[in-house]
Amino acid sequence: MLHRLFVSGSDRAAEKWKRDYQIEGCDTLQLHHLYRAMAWLGEVLPKEQQKDKTPFAPRCVKDRVEEDLFAYRRDLFTDLQLVFFDTTSIYFEGEGGETVGQLGHTKDHRPDLKQMIVGTVLDGQGRPICCELWPGNTTDVKTLIPVVDRLRSRFAINRVCIVADRGMISKQTIEDLENDKRDWLYILGARMRAQSEVRDEVISRGGRYRVVHPEREFNDDLSPLDVKEVWVGDHRYIVCRNQDEARKDAADREAIVASLREQLGSGAKSLVGNRGYRRFLSTPELDSFQIDEAKIAEDARYDGKWVLRTNTEMDAAEVALQYKRLWMVEQWFRSCKSLIHTRPIYHHLRESIEAHLSIVVAAMAVSHYIENQTGWSIKKFVRTARRYRTVKIKAGRQILTAADPLPDGLREAVTSIGGQLEH
Repeated sequence: MLHRLFVSGSDRAAEKWKRDYQIEGCDTLQLHHLYRAMAWLGEVLPKEQQKDKTPFAPRCVKDRVEEDLFAYRRDLFTDLQLVFFDTTSIYFEGEGGETVGQLGHTKDHRPDLKQMIVGTVLDGQGRPICCELWPGNTTDVKTLIPVVDRLRSRFAINRVCIVADRGMISKQTIEDLENDKRDWLYILGARMRAQSEVRDEVISRGGRYRVVHPEREFNDDLSPLDVKEVWVGDHRYIVCRNQDEARKDAADREAIVASLREQLGSGAKSLVGNRGYRRFLSTPELDSFQIDEAKIAEDARYDGKWVLRTNTEMDAAEVALQYKRLWMVEQWFRSCKSLIHTRPIYHHLRESIEAHLSIVVAAMAVSHYIENQTGWSIKKFVRTARRYRTVKIKAGRQILTAADPLPDGLREAVTSIGGQLEH
């Protein structure tokens, strides 16, 4: 985990890397120990411990580690009032991922490679609680309910509000969440164009917006946000609007339509293959295309808007602000893929893949803790810590230690995370 946090790489690279660092308890570790530890993390648990597994993957030692870590930091007042859930895809190189590697909808823009789906749950403070691994052809809409059910059984929590993006949502998903057996609170993104209730009832409903954040005066101001509450029967929706995004959407559409008019004037029917253009076209006659003004007007209804569905009693503004915090999960995935170098994955067996994923999550949890305690980015902390080196010199029976001057702020940073530097 330390190796992945500092430089990243394979098990073999980690074994070579540790020789240059003073890590307590690692002097006798050899490469085969690392391989065996990886295999152990991904080892499938006995049958009697499989009751909380998802339909897509068995429970393994990694799951027990996550549960024990949550219990370790739990106190009398610890609860999961709010959790954020999202998924991403991670691809394999070569023949990696023999068991979970499948072709599917890729978020890495590599449809030619097999992939796996990773689902992650963060708590309200942005700390990773658990992660799930599924075959690469698993659709997002099938993942939310198994994760929700596992949260209660794995972490002994009574009630929680789940926040998830619109890719997780279907009619069946909402019915399952509202089932009397679960009775879970939720804030879910709604599909504005695909769901008839949202498209025909919610977006069309009149009413005054309430300003949560006014329009920007300076670049570092918060993004503008307006909200209004709409009820359709007993379904509660929150319509959110960003005026900056609304103007951008209108300008983008105007540019597309202007270009489309110009191209159609020269008979460029090949533009029909472009999705951006095709959505504003109609075909009154065979092999005849023209701009559809009704489609342009329909598209304008969605400028700068997004719609949320919730069964909470939170204020509409609070619902919108909590949903916007899903950026934490997106940022978490970006950090995993770039900073911690999760991809590509070369492992073949599920056990090694599970272990690879659990080590990444552990590294991200440590990263989150360091950043919160020190106020430094993890990149700055690692870069500064690398500059501190010690040299041991054996002179007869004496061992002398020489150290570089401490980089500015390193002692305070290390102390803030509960460590100490000998100097």
